[in-house]
Order: sequence, then C-alpha cells, then structure tokens
Amino acid sequence: MYILCMSTTFKLGDRQRAFFTLVDRAAFSNPFGSERLALDRQIAEAPNGATAAEILERTIARIDEELHQLASRRRQNLRLFRDGDRDLLRSAHLFSAFHRLSGDFDRLIRTQITSGDAPCRVPFAHDALGLLTSRGIPEDQAERYFAFFFQMRRAFFFIDRDLPGGAPCMTELRRHLWENLFTSDIRWYERFLWNRMEDFSTLLLGETGTGKGAAAAAIGRSAFIPFDGERGRFAESFTRNFVAINLSQFPPALIESELFGHKKGAFTGAIGDHQGLFTRCSPHGAIFLDEIGDVSAPVQIKLLQILQERAFSPVGSHERLRFQGRVIAATNRPLDELRRRGEFRDDFFYRLSSDIVRIPPLRQRLREHPAELDVLLDHVVSRTVGEPSPELSRTIGAILAREPGRDYSWPGNVRELEQAVRRILLTRRYAGEPLPPADLAAGLHQGIDSGSLDAPSLVAAYCALLYRRHGSYEEVARRTGLDRRTAKKHILAAGGEDPTPPGG
Repeated sequence: MYILCMSTTFKLGDRQRAFFTLVDRAAFSNPFGSERLALDRQIAEAPNGATAAEILERTIARIDEELHQLASRRRQNLRLFRDGDRDLLRSAHLFSAFHRLSGDFDRLIRTQITSGDAPCRVPFAHDALGLLTSRGIPEDQAERYFAFFFQMRRAFFFIDRDLPGGAPCMTELRRHLWENLFTSDIRWYERFLWNRMEDFSTLLLGETGTGKGAAAAAIGRSAFIPFDGERGRFAESFTRNFVAINLSQFPPALIESELFGHKKGAFTGAIGDHQGLFTRCSPHGAIFLDEIGDVSAPVQIKLLQILQERAFSPVGSHERLRFQGRVIAATNRPLDELRRRGEFRDDFFYRLSSDIVRIPPLRQRLREHPAELDVLLDHVVSRTVGEPSPELSRTIGAILAREPGRDYSWPGNVRELEQAVRRILLTRRYAGEPLPPADLAAGLHQGIDSGSLDAPSLVAAYCALLYRRHGSYEEVARRTGLDRRTAKKHILAAGGEDPTPPGG
C-alpha cells in the first residue's frame, strides 16, 4: 500500500518499491544482453517456454497495471513522491512510454528512410509529450526524453535488422554495438555523454565481407538528434547523418581532396570549390572511413589532427572549419603488423580506437550455431526480393547444401553469401570458390618429399594453398609472417592469375 508522508508527499510500500526497482534495472540494461531478458522474465513472472516477445509483452502489461493502480489513486504524478521513489517511478513511466511508442517510432523510421534527407513531421509527438508531462516530467525534459526514445529505437532497429544471427559471437556483437552508442551504463550516457559522443572514435576490424559497413551504419544512423518542438519534427534526418568513403578507391593524390575538400585552383584540375566528406558531415552525424589501413602517413597525420583539434582546412585554403561529427573507421588489414612496420602510426591508432569492435567471419558463426546459415538466408532473400519468402529460402538452402556443401568455409563471408543467393536466383546453382587444387597440394608435398623445390617456389605454393583455403591476402600474411604485398606476389606467381574471391 502507499503511505502518506507528511502532508504533500507519498512513498511506495515495500512490495511496490521492490517491483519498481526491478523495472528500473530493466529500463537501463542493454536490450541485447542476457541480463535484460532475465529481468523481464522476473518482472513478467513468465512461465517456462515463453518467447522473448511474449515475455516483453507481459512485462509491459505488468508495469502498466502497477502504474494504473497509482493513477486510480491519483498518485501517478512524480512530484508527489520522495526523491528515491520518484526516480524509480520515472524509470517505470519512461519504460512504459517508450514501449507504447515503439510501433510509432518504427513507422517513422521506415517513412524517413523512404523520404530521404528532409526531416519528416512526427504526427504522434504532441500526444507523446503530453503523456510524459502529465506524469510530472518537465516539458524541456520531456522533449529530451522523446529524442532519447527515437535514438534508442533507431539503434535497436538497425542493429537488430541489419546484423541478424543466433551465433553467440553475433549476440556479443549486437551487445557491444549498443554499448558503443550508450556506454555500459546508459545512466552515464544520459547524464554526461549524450551530447559529447563525437569524442569517441570507433575502429571496426574484420575480414572482407563480414558486415563492417552494416555495423558502421548502425552506429552512424543512431546518433542523438534533438527534437524541434516548434516544427514538430527532429532537427535533421538520420538518413543524412551517416556518410561513408572507401579510402582504397582513391589514389593518394585525391584522398585529401575527398576528405577535406579543396578550393578552386588548389591543384591542376581543381576548376571549382569542392566540399569534402568532413564538411558534409552533420553535427549529429558520423563519418565512416573504410579501409583505413590503406591510407598514407601524411593523411594519417591530418586525420589525427582532426580527431584532436576537431578542425581542418580544405586543400589550398587557410580557412579553419569545424568538424562536430563522430569518426568510425574499419579495415581488414592486420594493424598490429602495419604498426610494427611503421606503416600505421601508433598515435593515430590510439586516438582512433576509443572502442575496437571485431566483426566475426561467417565460418565462425556457422561453427558456433549450425542454423546460422538459415537465419542469414531468410535475411538475404527478404532484402533481395523485397519481402520474406520462406519457400525461396528453403530452396536456396537446399541447393547450397548440395553444392558447395555444408562444410564450405565461405571465404568471402556474408558478401559472398549475398552473391551466392543472386547467382542461384539466376542459374539455380552455386559451386562456391574453388577448393585447393589437388595437383597444387600434391605437387607441394611431392616437391617437399623429393627436395626439388627451391625456396621461392615452396613459399609461393604454400601461400597459394593458404589463400585458397582462407580467402584473403591478410590471413595468408598473418599465417606466414610475410607482409601483404609479398604474400600477394607469391600467390599470383603460383596461380598465374589473381584468384581474388568476390569482395576480396
């Protein structure tokens, strides 16, 4: 029961306080972590065998029931309670409101994706803000909480939708990405960091085709964006928040121009002013620098200066421009080796790696979770044909089970699987990347046994064999202790042509 405290404030009874303490813990826990499901199960008093969706539904219903009891006694307003109880009830009201609005936010996200870079009107904002203020949350705080809700729903939407999989390594990846956005304790984020995340750079590591771009986009599209109450919309669209560049696609002479922009006449061919990536990035956005391991030392130094000073100048200009976004970088190259050889600066590495996220290869996912391929096929087929198609997924899965077979290592990772689905839709077959040729392996063993191989031929044959098995120059370089260029030279010498797999 509720106990009157003095003449104007109330306090919760022991049972209610214990219940709302659980809700408070759930409200601030990672939705991709194991603790959150355990808390929801406890709050919901869910039976064994209940699904995660059923548990969440029961959790919200129980919270709403407890809050309704407060409302029926005209004690739903937070101002009526002492500080500690007020904080617990605030968490419960926010938890309930967030989940009540989640469907509206999901529709807004899909509408914004379709509409593009102009911020969409938020038709449910007035009612949502009214709900929060009616519970005793000040109007300025209500707008900020509303913006938090949209940020959290976007983060969940993009992490859950674009990085599916039941393997433990994927569960850990989703948990890690949520922490990258909201820290390990969202209370810290809400109190200290919600408008300071540009100081936290992220480095994504993983083989070609594992999904580094999807992980970067999930981070970049989930930044905090203030709500503009006067216009009834958010300050900007998250679709323009994320800008990306593949640094390996540009020759060294043009990278600085693409990144920082240039003024007319800065160099031969600069016939007009050009806005670089850092100029185009919004204050609430993020820049994704893919293949960061390929950039030269001079570019590394300039990027380091931007990260430290948050300012830069276009090529051919002394004007200092301000950069307020967040930097996300990725590479499939072995940075430890590059740093040992002096090709990747230590100071740049340390400034770039506030957080390091490793994206697991597909072979690891399949090893940890045999049904992972079925989950991915459903995801890829749905995106390819525009809607879920279990029948088509089963047909493609059966074809892949025959050839290349369930033991195939997928050297091109998820990107190769996407192309395999498209090829099967066109030709009803996919043989996979060639396995190590029998004559190559046999010739290597024969040459070793007979002592007829000279050192260059031996190294070349071994590198080629490793490449056929693992599918990347970086992995061959790591296993042999060679640098990437030398490993590639040996592979080409042994094979006579570039055997790079799709996406490699």
